[in-house]
Amino acid sequence: MVDGELMVLVVHRTTHRDVSLPKGKVDPGETLPVTAVREVAEETGLAVHLGVPLGVTNYTMPNGREKVVHYWAAEVTDTQVKASRFKPNAEIAGLEWLPVDKAIGALTYDRDGEIVARLRMLAEQGVTRTFAIIALRHAKAVPAWEFSGPDADRPLTERGRGEAKRIVPTLSTYAPKRLVSSTARRCRQTIAPVAKALSLEVRLTDAIAQDAYEDGSSDVRGEIEKRLRKKRTAVLCSHGPVLPEIVREIALATGTERAATVSRSGDLPVGGFSVVHLSADQPGAGIITIESHSPQD
Repeated sequence: MVDGELMVLVVHRTTHRDVSLPKGKVDPGETLPVTAVREVAEETGLAVHLGVPLGVTNYTMPNGREKVVHYWAAEVTDTQVKASRFKPNAEIAGLEWLPVDKAIGALTYDRDGEIVARLRMLAEQGVTRTFAIIALRHAKAVPAWEFSGPDADRPLTERGRGEAKRIVPTLSTYAPKRLVSSTARRCRQTIAPVAKALSLEVRLTDAIAQDAYEDGSSDVRGEIEKRLRKKRTAVLCSHGPVLPEIVREIALATGTERAATVSRSGDLPVGGFSVVHLSADQPGAGIITIESHSPQD
């Protein structure tokens, strides 16, 4: 925002001689969110974290290949803009911040304009400033039938430890500020690499633990209410049976319709997670969107 007006960054591409939104190609082993953050940094010099998804475009390139591009919103501060070390180069001739309507008119391709129009729609609804609650399922654990101790003590398998490491780059693109985990060992081990990478502490709680959920002593609603009050992006690492309840409680607390349908976003594979995007300014606006990822993405 500049003087209350939403501004959009467009890039003037050197070789293509067009005006576009920042974008690029997926490197081997990358997930789409990681690609988005890396490409924005490479093309503009801006270090961003991802907000709400803005949609997907697809088109045929001159060589006949189909190209699919995924877009996210990302908010930057004056400090971040000043910290950019961008210099015109062989790929990007220059950067330009434009009001939304002018950006739509300046973009060479209608498909890019449609993405900006979606951002304008969010602005009209007053929900461009967002945070997320990320519902994370623990990675692959030793099966209960192979483990003789208490269920809460089951550790991750070797595969699970690998999954826990692989999800770190993608989770990091959303810049979580708070990490919350079930007290179960498999959850603690899953979130540990994230905590290390982001230099964050993990708050352990039985409120979202499977044992407590099954005996009726959990407090999923209380945990969600706390996260909504804080309005800071947080990761909640929990269990298969509990995750649909976590998403359902987010929906109920924000007035989102069809809460039962939304809760299906909690049906995740081991090591998978759903990013539930919420408005920081309009508590009753409901869930803006949900995106889901797996360690195999």
